[in-house]
Amino acid sequence: MTAPLQLEGAGLAFGARTLWRDVDLEVRPGEFIAVLGPNGSGKTTFLKAVLGLQPLSAGSVRVFGRRPARGDRRIGYIPQQRLLDSSTPVRGRDLVGFGVDGARFGLPLRRRADRQRIDRIVADVGAEGFADRAAWRLSGGEQQRLRVGQAIAADPALLLCDEPLISLDLANQAAVSALIERQRVEHGAAVLFVTHDVNPVLDHVDRVLYVVGGRVRIGPPDEVLTTEVLSDLYRTRVDVVHVQDRILVVGAGREHEDHHHAEPPR
Repeated sequence: MTAPLQLEGAGLAFGARTLWRDVDLEVRPGEFIAVLGPNGSGKTTFLKAVLGLQPLSAGSVRVFGRRPARGDRRIGYIPQQRLLDSSTPVRGRDLVGFGVDGARFGLPLRRRADRQRIDRIVADVGAEGFADRAAWRLSGGEQQRLRVGQAIAADPALLLCDEPLISLDLANQAAVSALIERQRVEHGAAVLFVTHDVNPVLDHVDRVLYVVGGRVRIGPPDEVLTTEVLSDLYRTRVDVVHVQDRILVVGAGREHEDHHHAEPPR
């Protein structure tokens, strides 16, 4: 089976600034990879390169054995949460519908099969109670459930998630994480999951891709999220502490609330 994603010697730079380099990665079907690193390290740009929206500066990227192309229905994408406003005249279920019909606006009527599929996805993401309300009136957690529904509508084999849990309360974090995990388990989708806090999904993670200052480390969580590895990446002392089932990281003289990385001194 062709790997959903392959990168060989991949690098990305803007002028003299290198976001990351020398990335060699093959993502297997059904694999869950957490993409970690401080703000500005190039995590979102990494997903854009996979989507074909950002060309590499070096190396190659292959999606299902081919160069990335926009609009590939085999890829599901959950963007960073941005609350909709009243200028977005759609219902909650329409967000899911865009994933079913390819996000084409102006359709007079959806086919019966499409409507039935939308209904099933709305039920799957637990949105039946609010899917018929105006999307902009929904809470962040409600909107994010529907974005997950939109992303999985075509049963993608590769699911790209860009901070899907940010600003959500613990209950909605758990609900959204469970939806993504179900797509991986039931449909064999590979998952790239960008996050500031790995703890809510730590039980699902097979490997970590950690990027800091242009350098990348890839491996199982217990091999990458260590004092030795993070201290080397950040070029400063970083202590990794395991407290029950959570990973806490202490570095640069203070503990960080996001629990998985410490920014180097400014």
